[in-house]
Amino acid sequence: MIRVLIVEDDFRVAEIHRAYLERLPGFSVIAEAHTAAEALRLAEESRPDLVLLDIYLPDRSGLEVLRALHAPGRHPVDVIAVTAARDVETLRDALQGGVLHYLVKPFQFTAFREKLESYAALRAKLAQPRELDQSEIDRIYGLLRSEPSASLPKGLSPTTLTLVVRALRDAVDDVSAVDIARTTGISRVTSRRYLDHLARSGVVAISMRYGSAGRPEHRYRLAAAVGERVD
Repeated sequence: MIRVLIVEDDFRVAEIHRAYLERLPGFSVIAEAHTAAEALRLAEESRPDLVLLDIYLPDRSGLEVLRALHAPGRHPVDVIAVTAARDVETLRDALQGGVLHYLVKPFQFTAFREKLESYAALRAKLAQPRELDQSEIDRIYGLLRSEPSASLPKGLSPTTLTLVVRALRDAVDDVSAVDIARTTGISRVTSRRYLDHLARSGVVAISMRYGSAGRPEHRYRLAAAVGERVD
């Protein structure tokens, strides 16, 4: 379970974020903070895994909170900025400060879910007890720093798309949407949406397999000659 601290000065918006998180399996809200001082205190006391951080807070900037959360000696915590701040300077400072994702308000549940599911999938990959080679390190770093793509349909995240493509490439045989969901940590419905997008783009080939009950199941595999360019 990923334990989350919500930092948001607007009580109504904080409740919306809480409601969104409660709809996502694998996440648990442990506290809400409405000021910078409260955020730092609760982060120290409750030791969350993840902080959803607003940049505009009444007593101090969220960027100051970000720097304090990542100060030496503090409990390590991941941070996703969930904010109305859109200027380049704030985005740059947030990324330099260690923000993993930057979600601009207002947004729908779908966009929120995409960011949180891709974060959960990356967290699971990084938790695997094995050594990484340079290519894997580069790929994970690329996932964390991926930027939105104008070519993707609304509601699809380039971060999650890369995870799905990676899972397809690593598979030894054709796979189902359930297989991809299990491998990446996203939901089956989300997995199907990404696979269908890849199929429409010509990146993925679809075949049908009939089970013992006679029900057809879509099976997916990377199309021939698809290489690293799909990342």
